[in-house]
Amino acid sequence: MLYCTQQEAAKNGFVTEQMKEAARYEGIDVKLLMEMTASGSAVIPANKNHKNLKPRAIGEKLKTKINVNLGISKDSSSQKEELEKARLAVELGADAIMDLSTSGDTRAFRRQLAQSSTAVLGSVPIYDALVFFKKSLKSITPKEWLDTAKMHAQDGIDFLTIHAGLNRQSVQRFKSNKERLTNIVSRGGSLMFAWMEMTGFENPFYEYFDELLEICREYDITLSLGDACRPGSIHDASDASQIEELITLGELTKRAWAKDVQVIVEGPGHMPLNQIEANMKIQKSLCHGAPFYVLGPLVTDIAPGYDHITSAIGGALAAWHGAAFLCYVTPAEHLRLPNMEDMKEGIIASKIAAHAADIAKGVPNAAQWDNQMSKARQRVDWECMFNLAIDPEKARSYREASKPENEDTCSMCGEFCSMRNMNKILNGESVDINIV
Repeated sequence: MLYCTQQEAAKNGFVTEQMKEAARYEGIDVKLLMEMTASGSAVIPANKNHKNLKPRAIGEKLKTKINVNLGISKDSSSQKEELEKARLAVELGADAIMDLSTSGDTRAFRRQLAQSSTAVLGSVPIYDALVFFKKSLKSITPKEWLDTAKMHAQDGIDFLTIHAGLNRQSVQRFKSNKERLTNIVSRGGSLMFAWMEMTGFENPFYEYFDELLEICREYDITLSLGDACRPGSIHDASDASQIEELITLGELTKRAWAKDVQVIVEGPGHMPLNQIEANMKIQKSLCHGAPFYVLGPLVTDIAPGYDHITSAIGGALAAWHGAAFLCYVTPAEHLRLPNMEDMKEGIIASKIAAHAADIAKGVPNAAQWDNQMSKARQRVDWECMFNLAIDPEKARSYREASKPENEDTCSMCGEFCSMRNMNKILNGESVDINIV
């Protein structure tokens, strides 16, 4: 029997090829993954039109996945450069790529991306409606918003960020809340807010949610329910607008599952460290265990140029306490479109956060990598250390930039190297240190 979606197959006890491949990557029994997919606690984004996809499962109990944002903008970048970023992102270990293009021939780029990339692909249709229909924001019709989502589905996108939780009721609450410092910082959320205010209409993704689900079901699209009211500063974290939208996203999650549509729920944003654990638990409760996809969270607002670090701190804590999917943040966040080096720094920081969380939450064999590195350090085996490093190129360049006289030490410790000296003394050799 043919099933429309991964979740429908799982609910009926049918193991798909995508489940098999994703389970092999996780190192778990495929039937366990099937059960998680059936319950909605894990998703396998796999558009039927993304033919060369390497399926990955996203869920709290699985390896923490990371996403890389890229795309063409009016002020900078080109299709060629962004496709090269996509290639590099996969090479560096990104699990997913989101196309956030806002200029040019977005559909041609999106199709090239789907044809060339094996990573899970996401997009935000609300950006593309303005570009594709070449109309002012106010002139976009409800049907055109939905048509854009369908176009992205046809083009092979595996998960769509849809800002369906922002409705007329939540707009009124937001407008009455005068305490926010940064208003709505979600790009898609701000566009939908503005459209609703200018037209007086209800959010079409909320009003026609059932029609959206039919599109998702047809192509096996995973819905990534966008957080239009996510906090854009630590001051705004956990306020009424954020939590009210989360309640709505939980209701939409159950409606999607009733139609066998897989769901990811998006979250903060900027958030102080002491609120992250509670927010992860609130999301799990309000959204019924659906995988949580967080941007960062960034734990302080004062580090432009270093927000790959502020987000890695928050991301590690968030994933430890339940987030399943981390959206990377680069040093260029809030400042410019990331270049190749920015992207690399962001990916490495996010991978470190994800791996640290996997160790903390007991993902099978997560610490094995670290143990192998520790053994290589104990042996003072530089080549093995380089090969095991999360960024071998950088590790090697640091070593080669300052080699000491003794090959079995580094220029930090020299003959005082504890590894070297312990190896010698335990092997019955003497330790002589020449300080002259």
